[in-house]
Amino acid sequence: MRIWGIDFTSAPRRAKPITAARGWLDGDRLIIEAVEALPDFAGFEAFLLRPGPWVAGFDFPFAQSHRFIANIGWPNDWAGCMDHVAGLSRIEFRRELEKYKESRAFGDREHPRLFEKGTGAASPQKLYGVPVGLMFFEGAPRLRRAGVDVPGLGSGDPTRIAVEAYPGMAARALIGRTSYKSDAGDTPERLAARRALCEALSGPKGQQRFGLSVALPEGIELAANADALDAAICAVQAAWAQRKGLTEQGMPGLPEPAEGWIADPFLWNR
Repeated sequence: MRIWGIDFTSAPRRAKPITAARGWLDGDRLIIEAVEALPDFAGFEAFLLRPGPWVAGFDFPFAQSHRFIANIGWPNDWAGCMDHVAGLSRIEFRRELEKYKESRAFGDREHPRLFEKGTGAASPQKLYGVPVGLMFFEGAPRLRRAGVDVPGLGSGDPTRIAVEAYPGMAARALIGRTSYKSDAGDTPERLAARRALCEALSGPKGQQRFGLSVALPEGIELAANADALDAAICAVQAAWAQRKGLTEQGMPGLPEPAEGWIADPFLWNR
């Protein structure tokens, strides 16, 4: 099975492209063969249309919280919600989220999805810092338009399967909260952390967590921004979901299935 991992950005450009790690899953062995740069949304949209079969892990939220959707009055089915969001401009989307927060008490303005407790994920409404809300806006509706299958949320081409990934959660499980990346520059400590993360991911610790033997490209740890490494982790999470059979119906037993799920053993074990 062809496996992809996508490290996403809401503002792709040549200096900061969307990064795609290409892998091959054979039994319990995942080989990350190469990394590609998608410098704009046109390249990302073309990627989504590549013929399958493949499973890809994408590092952006696929859905908003049920509470937010119910309060703001957007369609409560995934396809309808994606079509609604796709009809908004980026400015309009930002304006709707900001207006929603204005009338709410501090601490009750950005709602996490129920399954996100303990994952370290930010609310998909978040617009500042790491703009997870804009990543949702630019990413999730494009999955819908491309007709990929999103298990548990939206039916599509069963040979092109998209699952939500979150490399930060996997990294914390493997090396703790040690800082391993920065777009502003590198330090010896961060480089050492990336090397430790690669060693854990491809060694016994990673095999115990994901049930996979992982082979990484040489030098993937060298880039300070760790975009390629994060893309590789997304591929590992996608491969784990494929081997668990979650790429057919999604993850069972979640409190609110319409909020989606993240492909990681943390949720499965919990």
